[in-house]
Amino acid sequence: MRAWGEPAERIEAAALIVTELVTNAVQHTTTRKIRCRLLRSADGVRICVWNRGRSRIPSPASPGDSAGLPVAGVPATDGHEDDDMLDHLAEDGRGLLLVDALAARWGTRAALAGRLVWADL
Repeated sequence: MRAWGEPAERIEAAALIVTELVTNAVQHTTTRKIRCRLLRSADGVRICVWNRGRSRIPSPASPGDSAGLPVAGVPATDGHEDDDMLDHLAEDGRGLLLVDALAARWGTRAALAGRLVWADL
């Protein structure tokens, strides 16, 4: 992406998105084959991660779900130290919250050959 002249902040965002999408592919596939491609267009960069698995992609978790994250205006629950809050977080969907925040848009497609998850920057 540097060779394409992309700004540093877009490169950093792409690195985080690739990490999250590849991690999901590793966790949700039953094979060893995962592909990652970066496609450049006049509108920006599209990140594509493909795997042979067809399992469900977790939905982005809500920041105020039952995982124990504090929500503005809602009192914190008793019994947990602030340092221990991260121990109680649900894992599925947290990375997709990051993808959702960093990407202009993202989506997923399932086919007989596998699953493609993409994100546009």
